[in-house]
Amino acid sequence: MARPSERIRVLIADDQQVVRGGLVLLIGMLDGVEVVGAARDGAEAVELTERLRPDVVLMDLNMPVLDGVAATAVVRKKAPGSSVLALTTYVDDDSVFPALRAGARGYLTKDADDDAAETAIRHVHGGRTWLDPVVQARLVAALQSGRARPAATPAAHGSALRAADTLPDGLTPREAEVLTLIAKGLSNAEICARLVVSQATVKTHINRVFAKTGATDRGQAVGYAYRNNLADGG
Repeated sequence: MARPSERIRVLIADDQQVVRGGLVLLIGMLDGVEVVGAARDGAEAVELTERLRPDVVLMDLNMPVLDGVAATAVVRKKAPGSSVLALTTYVDDDSVFPALRAGARGYLTKDADDDAAETAIRHVHGGRTWLDPVVQARLVAALQSGRARPAATPAAHGSALRAADTLPDGLTPREAEVLTLIAKGLSNAEICARLVVSQATVKTHINRVFAKTGATDRGQAVGYAYRNNLADGG
């Protein structure tokens, strides 16, 4: 058993209470690991990281107020001694690459077992990187297909693929792309086929778009897309 001074201090950030509580219990049972705090959103994750200075932040990417990618970037700037381990349910290019670019040292899916979680935490705490095997496969596929590159500019690929820092209301490039397809009148099934993702992933993206834009239906989302030059040809 490691001495208290050698324990890895972990902060957990997840907006779902059940998931957050489960992670606190799971991570807290690992040998030589101590959970020092739990955050309900990205903004609270940043605040707690600055105050508690954990060794590792287990950061959910899909959170309100401040999403995990943005929170990761802030943490890396304000608390460089804290390593971020990204956590998510869905693995797609729109979450993997931005999280890594923002400074995450590892990437863990929520269905990972306790052994994988412990390995990931110890790796990033030791200054190494760790990627869930599913993420590794996605990254290799993206590199082979040429998708793993810096965000495209509007001039090159249209308004929906603008760099994340030019998009309104915290929309990610993938969310903007989904919004553009909604504005074109595509159904969920058609969007799935166009982006080659599951219906669950598309529904998640649409829910995030609605939450960030304040839209309550597709019609309002279309109006938002046109107002913000995110409709096709905008």
